Amino acid sequence: MGTSVFGEKEFLACCGSTKFAQEMASAAPFATYPQAVEAARDIWFNKVDVNGWLEAFAAHPEIGEQSTALATATDFTLQELYEANTRYRQKFGFVFLICASGRSTPEILAELKKRYPNRPIVEFEIAAKEQMKIIELRLSKLFTTEESDASKSREQWNADVSATAEEDRLSIIGSHLTAAAKAPVGLPSQIPTRTRPPITTHILDVARGCPAAGVEVLLEKWQSNNTRPVFGETARDCWIYEGSSTTDKDGRSGQLMGVVDALEPGVYRISFNTGKYYPDGFFPHVSIVFEVRESQKWEHFHVPLLLSPFSYSTYRGS
Repeated sequence: MGTSVFGEKEFLACCGSTKFAQEMASAAPFATYPQAVEAARDIWFNKVDVNGWLEAFAAHPEIGEQSTALATATDFTLQELYEANTRYRQKFGFVFLICASGRSTPEILAELKKRYPNRPIVEFEIAAKEQMKIIELRLSKLFTTEESDASKSREQWNADVSATAEEDRLSIIGSHLTAAAKAPVGLPSQIPTRTRPPITTHILDVARGCPAAGVEVLLEKWQSNNTRPVFGETARDCWIYEGSSTTDKDGRSGQLMGVVDALEPGVYRISFNTGKYYPDGFFPHVSIVFEVRESQKWEHFHVPLLLSPFSYSTYRGS
């Protein structure tokens, strides 16, 4: 007996990001739900950019229009939820996002009020985590439906034939997963050939709710007899230029270095000319220093920046 393979259509229904759906379809098939969730988390947090997050957020209806909220709402709470949601969207630039499964309207409204005072950077990250909860829930339903259909079909088979078919199915899935992970000779088997530079970045202007275009970005590598820079010491000449670019309309910096399979281990610094973008802002520029170890040279390092005039936040995705 064969097995169904989910495609972009099914994964797009789990998350409104086109990039997410494409990456999941490329990584499929998955033998189990936990495997799918593991891949989804990596893709959502490390491979989907800011535009993809906003695209997914935009695919959600207002929280007051969802069935969970409607089932437990009164006219008064729905009106209050609508007004609170409007204020939220005006402040943050996207719909209030929460995994509403099992929550009543009063609970959702209380959470919205609790999160409203957050800084845009903080709220953007919370929304992304709530989106991941929703993705996991929808993936679970996807796999439950498939298992239910498969169970009905297996009732028509002889027990021995069914067991053999299941064994073959797992063997086929295993071969697909192995083939997808193959890399060129000389590289670890789990490391694919790169199609983009190992260090990338993009910037979201959380104050305006859109990508930050026109920000100058500089990438440098530490080169000295010392293994790494020491906090508080100035060693300007030890930072070696790797590349630079300016973010485009999507907030992407472009190519900061060449496409190489193995990134040279060491300490890197990526700097953003935030003062030029926000002349009246608090930060004239922002620099992020990070170290790539020998064991990490095959990884991809994505350093997005969430920026507003008086605050910023970042995280590293690999």
